[in-house]
Amino acid sequence: MNTADLGLPVAVPSTALFTDQYELTMLQAALRSGTADRRSVFEVFTRRLPEGRRYGVVAGTGRVLDAVENFHFDETILGFLRERAILDGPTLDWLADFRFRGDIWGYPEGEVYFPGSPIMRVEGTFAEAVLLETVILSILNHDSAVAAAASRMSVAAGARPLMEMGARRTHELAAVAASRAAYVGGFHTTSDLAAGFRYNIPTVGTSAHAFTLLHDTERDAFTAQVQTLGGGTTLLVDTFDVTEAVRTAVEVAGPNLGAVRIDSGDLLLIAHRVRQQLDELGATKTKIVVTSDLDEYAIASLAAAPVDAYGVGTQLVTGSGHPTCSMVYKLVARADSDAPGAPLRPVAKKSMGAKTSVGGRKWAARRLDEHGVAEAEIVGTGPVPPELTDHQLQVPLVSAGTVVAREPLDAARDRHFAARSGLPLSATQLSRGEPVLPTEYI
Repeated sequence: MNTADLGLPVAVPSTALFTDQYELTMLQAALRSGTADRRSVFEVFTRRLPEGRRYGVVAGTGRVLDAVENFHFDETILGFLRERAILDGPTLDWLADFRFRGDIWGYPEGEVYFPGSPIMRVEGTFAEAVLLETVILSILNHDSAVAAAASRMSVAAGARPLMEMGARRTHELAAVAASRAAYVGGFHTTSDLAAGFRYNIPTVGTSAHAFTLLHDTERDAFTAQVQTLGGGTTLLVDTFDVTEAVRTAVEVAGPNLGAVRIDSGDLLLIAHRVRQQLDELGATKTKIVVTSDLDEYAIASLAAAPVDAYGVGTQLVTGSGHPTCSMVYKLVARADSDAPGAPLRPVAKKSMGAKTSVGGRKWAARRLDEHGVAEAEIVGTGPVPPELTDHQLQVPLVSAGTVVAREPLDAARDRHFAARSGLPLSATQLSRGEPVLPTEYI
């Protein structure tokens, strides 16, 4: 079964109410003032990366495309808006026929971004484009935060596999989105079956401490698990005494036991001791899996330990301290009238401090040095210089209301690995620092 073709809904009949009320009240006022049909350009960008981060990761693009396609107002939703007197009759009539019919361009999923990068550009009438603000930001801010954390953990883990195990630490639907974003960022598997079903991500899971405590002895629990799942299973060995559990595990499963999991204590010390014990018992191929509130720093600290895989939960699904990317959705250009072909003019609010914006419909490209390594993020509003034509970052995602950029999730994952490898080596340092590429406006 190709789960990408299922067309699964996002747990609601429509995404139209995944918005803030002021999007709809702006629509009503624009319809009344005669400005609703003015051609407009909105852009998604962030003014800064989370403190200390060297790059961001674009994730959630595929989910945005699903949300835009599913953004419509059925009679139930219109009835809710009518009962609450949120909108007047003409606006409700306008919404009854609403479908986004504009264009969306953006950085492809898995690409990296920097402050000021025009990550997504939405073009259409003001009326149709303004309605998408909240749902787009909701998805991109969450998924990109998780993917960025996953990418840093992937760097710290090196070639060792990463398992996403955070479903119990976040909202049940956010958990599915987090699993997807983690996979884009470099994780290999998830424990969340809903994510496995919806996005075809490989799933893993064996047993928890409760299974050991259910049985009269640890040996009974191990025996039941091995008889059910086979000797290649992973046995949890820190319920009571780790040394005794490892000995029992090898006696029950034999020297070809798949793996043991450690979920508490001094993981560095225990991993060394367990590896030595397994080797002495002849279980030289048995792997060691560690869990227990890991983040990228804890994973990096275990680089020299005999650990074969990591399971990460809380820190991953909460963005490892940065649960949002602070992306914004701003009007950057609009026509002076709704006449066909009316020229666009740049617009931007004047603001004190760090909330400044740059007006104009933007393109983006990445300049490379003589070795093919990225050296700057170039953002412009005029013609694209010839030397940057082949290095533009934005691709068409929606054309005249039709999604044109659906792709397998593995394509986004592979793209991220390629994009990350094209950055300067300092991008992979976990120490705090400035964005690894400067953003230059031309």
